[in-house]
Amino acid sequence: MRTLRVKEIISKLNEILTGYFHYYGITDNSERITAFRYNVMKSYNWVKFLNMIDNSYPLVRARIYVSVYD
Repeated sequence: MRTLRVKEIISKLNEILTGYFHYYGITDNSERITAFRYNVMKSYNWVKFLNMIDNSYPLVRARIYVSVYD
């Protein structure tokens, strides 16, 4: 994916993260899926990446999709 534009990379990464959150986003797992998102973000040059993410291409947030208590 290194040859893609930043917008395309973030779009693909958001697809991957959304799939991961759909699969693992169950009750009481928010800490682990939030940690996963953090580790994805940490794999880049931190300052430049955060600046890019905050201003232009936000990553999807971790959220719970399934409640085992319903």
